[in-house]
Parts: sequence; structure tokens; C-alpha cells
Amino acid sequence: MLDSFTVGNTTFSSRLLVGTGKYASYNLMRDALVASKSDIVTVALRRAGTTQSEEDILNYIPDRMHLLPNTSGARNADEAIRIARMARELGCGDLIKIEVIQDQMYLMPDNLETFRAAEVLAKEGFIVFPYMSPNLMDAKRLVDAGASCIMPLASPIGSNRGLEAKGLIEILINSIDVPIIVDAGIGRPSDATIAMEMGASAVLVNTAIATSSNPVGMAEAFYYAVEAGRKAYLAKCAPKKSVGSASSPLTGFLRK
Repeated sequence: MLDSFTVGNTTFSSRLLVGTGKYASYNLMRDALVASKSDIVTVALRRAGTTQSEEDILNYIPDRMHLLPNTSGARNADEAIRIARMARELGCGDLIKIEVIQDQMYLMPDNLETFRAAEVLAKEGFIVFPYMSPNLMDAKRLVDAGASCIMPLASPIGSNRGLEAKGLIEILINSIDVPIIVDAGIGRPSDATIAMEMGASAVLVNTAIATSSNPVGMAEAFYYAVEAGRKAYLAKCAPKKSVGSASSPLTGFLRK
């Protein structure tokens, strides 16, 4: 991966974050995580056992990866705070992805309850990764509350519909000083490339990898897509034009 990025006090070598849900087996999940070359993985606390049994998902996550527990299943701030504290007590560290979802049809995050949870957890020393609907003022409030990054959805979670919120995410990238990690809805490697070309700090991908016909191959494809997008952003893409412009002169060489 081209260059590292930092969230809070933790530096990551990869700008691709991956999830652990929807895989056909833990063995397949492990192989995909390795192929992704990611060094940060999200996991729902309810899926992480407290004993070293064969079925504990944590046994299938490579040791080199940073664990990012999430508060999946929380319907309000109080539930998210309780899950985060449990994760810390179980030895999962201070990184926490806040997910607060009451809407059961579209699974849209509750920005207000997310803010309330972020405010409490940041004061307790957590490195807060808040998952949110892309809204500039809500993002600024989260940063003021102590969030270490912002994780706007690209489209509804698990939908694979791509960057439907592209314009709103661009506003966050241009206006917010903490890392912007595009989360939810990314369906194809090309979506990840576009997000990185826009200037996103990173992307999080789960469903598009886990539910593909070849999760290991798709994980590798997303690795290269993120790398290509980041490289393009650093190289600065050429501006768009409203008219054609020949790449080679069309006049002069036929005349003396």
C-alpha cells in the first residue's frame, strides 16, 4: 500500500478496511482477509466469543490486523456505549466503530444518537469511528464531540449500490479535517477507486467481498482498486473539459 494514514493515535498501513460478516465460512473469511492486505477489520462484538473455542471468530482473524469492534445492534446511544465498554473489558482495545440504527428497512444510521454516543465514548478515551449519513453539520458536531474520523455511507448498507452519496461525501472531504472513511454500499472495486480519487482517506468494504462468487479474488481486487485510486489522487487527475482537445497537434506537420 502506498502510504499510511492515522486515526487518533493509531497508524494504519492500508487504506482498505474490511468486515467479517456474510462469509460462507470462517476459513473463507480468513483467506479473504489475508488477500485484502488490510490491517484493520471490523467485527460485531456479539460474534466474538469470550473463550478460545474453535468457533470464536477472533481465532480466524490474522494477528497482524487491528481489531475494530462495532456496536452493531445498538438502537440508541446508551446501547452503543454499553457495547463499547464491553468490548474494552474483553480486551479489544480502544478502537470502536459506532453504529446506531433504529430503521429496520433501509438500515440508515441515527446521526443524533451516534453523536450522543461519540461524545461520551471520546471522553472515556475511545478512538471513535462514527458511521453516519453524510451531513456536513452532523459531521462537524461529531468532530467537535471528539470523533477521530468520519465514516459516511455511500449508499444503504449491504446494498452494493455504490457511491449514491458521492456529492455529499465530497463536501465532507473538502470540509472536515479528520480522515473520511467511506463506509457501506460500495459494491465494486471501481467504486472504491472513485472514492479514493475524490480524496477519501480510506474505504470500508464487507458485503461486496463476502457475497461475491470468489471472495478471495474480490478482496485482492479491492486492494488494487484502493491503491490505484490513492495513487491517482496523489498524482492529481487532469481537469475535465467541455470540448475536445487533441492529444497531438492536428496542424503544422502537413505544411511547410
